[in-house]
Amino acid sequence: QAKYLAQIILVGAQVVGRAFMRALRQEFAASQAAADARGRSERPQSAAASRITGISLQEAQQILNVSNLNPEEIQKNYDHLFKVNDKSVGGSFYLQSKVVRAKERLDEELRIQAKDEKKEWKAET
Repeated sequence: QAKYLAQIILVGAQVVGRAFMRALRQEFAASQAAADARGRSERPQSAAASRITGISLQEAQQILNVSNLNPEEIQKNYDHLFKVNDKSVGGSFYLQSKVVRAKERLDEELRIQAKDEKKEWKAET
């Protein structure tokens, strides 16, 4: 009986393992498709920045509640959200880290735009 029980457990583990791997592959394919779709809607440098930082430009703007890339507004909202999410005042470290990542992503986008504008200015002269 112990032999049969061991076989049943082994077969069950194999079935669960295969199902887990299939679900993992599907999730990976779905995340790749989403990343590809997001990448097609952004400029190449911007899409690369989204992949590197792990956060899209749109998501970063939503987190910091900014509609355009105004450095002063970004900094003001960042300072406020960072302060209210400080763990010492009952905030969430997770949310605070999302605020930091969003600021980093928007700063990178501002840097990319400045670089593009510099290239355009050089091309005009």
